[in-house]
Order: sequence, then C-alpha cells, then structure tokens
Amino acid sequence: MSEVPSSVAEARPRPAKDEPLRVAYSEADDPCAVAGELAAALCHPQLGCVLFFCSAEYDLGALGRALDEAFGAVAMVGCTTAGEITPLGYGRGCIVAIGFDQRHFSVSQALISDLEGFDLIGAQRLTANLLDDCRRQALAPVGGHCFALTLLDGLSSSEEQVLASLDAALGSIPSFGGSAGDDNRLAHTYVFYQGQFHSQAAVVVMINTRLPFEVFTTHHLRPRREKLVVTRADHERRQVMELNAAPAAEEYARLVGCAVEALDEQVFARVPLAVRIGDAHYVRSIQRVNADGSLTFYCAVEHGIVLTAMQPAPILEDLDAVFAALQERLGKPQLIIGCDCFLRRLEIEMLDQTALASQRLREQRVIGFNTYGEQHHGMHVNQTFTGVVIGRPGGARGA
Repeated sequence: MSEVPSSVAEARPRPAKDEPLRVAYSEADDPCAVAGELAAALCHPQLGCVLFFCSAEYDLGALGRALDEAFGAVAMVGCTTAGEITPLGYGRGCIVAIGFDQRHFSVSQALISDLEGFDLIGAQRLTANLLDDCRRQALAPVGGHCFALTLLDGLSSSEEQVLASLDAALGSIPSFGGSAGDDNRLAHTYVFYQGQFHSQAAVVVMINTRLPFEVFTTHHLRPRREKLVVTRADHERRQVMELNAAPAAEEYARLVGCAVEALDEQVFARVPLAVRIGDAHYVRSIQRVNADGSLTFYCAVEHGIVLTAMQPAPILEDLDAVFAALQERLGKPQLIIGCDCFLRRLEIEMLDQTALASQRLREQRVIGFNTYGEQHHGMHVNQTFTGVVIGRPGGARGA
C-alpha cells in the first residue's frame, strides 16, 4: 500500500488525457484486476509502449498473462522492485506504469538473455538495432534526441560487464537505469519483456523524443577520513573476506562502532563505503554479512581497492537542490523516471521522513522504483537517486 496520508489518497490524481505521458498505478492484489485498472487508465489509440515497475509479491506468471491480454499488441517492459514510486509518492506491494504516446516518443526495446556472454560486439549490434527501429518510426533525429534505460536482474552480479559494453556502444547517448528488486528478500528478481518475466536477464529501452530531457544522478553522502583497503576478495561473487588484513565483518564493525552481530541494512545505509575515482566517490553498498565473517556487496569489489567510509548529509535537502536545478534548466517537469536505491528509502524511513519525501516526489511527478543498484552512463553505483527528467514542449534541450 502507498505510504501517504488518507487525505492524499482520496485526492488520487487521474491520468491526463492530453499529455504525452500517462501514469497509472494499482494496489489491487488480483493480477486481472491490476491489468484492468492499468489498461483503463493508459490505453488510447496512440499508446506506443508501457513501462512498469511492480512488487515481487504478485503472482508474476499470472500478472504477465493478464497484462499481455489487457494490452494486446502494445509493447510492455518492466521489472520487479524493492518498493515503488507512485503518483502519490512511496508505495509498497503495488504496481505503477507509464504510457508513452507514440506521437511524442518512439520506444524500442531489446532483451539481453545471456548476461555473462554479453560483450562489446553484442552491445554494438543491440544498440544499432534499437536505433534503426527508432529511425524507422521517423519521430526525431537520433542525435541529441535519444536516451537509454537499462533494467537488470538485481541479483545477477553482471551489471558492471553489461554496462561497460553498453556504454561503449551507446557513445554520446545518455543512459541510466536500475537493478530489479524483490521487496528486500534478496532471493529472485526479474525483468519483463514480451509478455514474460525473465531472471538472469536485462532489458534495454531506447527512447527517442523531441521533448527536452536530462539524465541525472545524485547522492547525499560525504567522505569521512577512515579508509579500508580490500586485502582479500572474490571479485566474481562480490565478496570481501578481508579489510585492512583483518576479517571483513570485524573490521567494518570496528569502523562503525558496533558488534558484528548488530550489522544490518540500517547500519549499511548509515555508514556506506565508496571508491574514489577522480574527484567523485562511487558508493559500494554492503548487501549482507556472511557466516564466515565476509561481506557481500551489491557492486563489484576487487583486491587492492581503497574504500572510503561515507556519512550522510541531509537527504531531503540534497533532493530539493537537485530538483531545483533541474527545473531551472528544463522548466516544470512533465515526468521524472526515477531509480531510487532501496537503502535511501530505508534511511528515509529510519528518519521518519517518508511522508515528506513522498510529498517531494509527488510534486516533481516522479514515477519509478526502489532498486538494488543504479546505473548512470555505464557506471554501476549504489545509494543514489538516478533518472531522467522529461520536460514540456518548448523547454530546454537536455542530455
């Protein structure tokens, strides 16, 4: 259910019939009811594609069949989540969807079914096919009018390889995305393509439009003085056995000032670790403590890298500054598609700021989901709010 006051729920926004993007969501439990609600709100003669984000609590097989029947030939892509961002703000156990009007957006999609075997040649072929499809729709020139969205299985451990190949193939085309979640169970995550949910897979969506847009990312974390060197790690499993030549969980617990037994998601959200590249810090969030005292991360970690301890600045102040800057450049947003790390949402809940955060997300027309990792221009990161803002006709051109 959406975590908003009842007074807001009673004033639930209805989809605008004359806008290039329509939004709908459903809190129904029955997949057929869900599909019916979404179709009633989104379907019109010019509907070209639907992008959705849904809770993993649904019977996904039944949901896929119901959506396929309700929307017929309309292309649909999506993924499971660790929480949804609806027209009312943060939601839980529901589904939210965006309908793209084909008079304003040409949308092309592709599935990557072999993540481990995906390489630069495959990325170049996939990108060329997506762009050719956009050109055939003849809506807008490719140069300066395209951005790419990637949705990946959040437990595949293949994000870095896939994103590096895609980024090289995309060239100057901006990209962003998120890793699918499963309501914080860390068991099974899925992407949706051509009527079915797929695991160990990714969906790439190329969106071409004349409307102004800008891909962006932000985080509210600031570096502390403490450093941890990865002295033993299993790169493929994203597992760190030693930090500073000591058992990883013990050394991290010493850093944060608690017992190993007390380490949990709340601690990981409060004191994340990051790798510094140039002047920027890229967060490498801890997923869990293992029985052998090692730490498993959401992002790739390698032997020898130096991790900097981070501390949070006020999260809503950072969000306000980002929204203000985007609005100054593009005007009032028509929609923001947002990929918001589930650890950010956990921090907001710990601070008892869920209602305030939801208010901001509503005001800025953010639709999206809580992720197990975010993607920005080929980088796989954690604890960010990453997305694309789509402006209104006549606004400034983004990138």
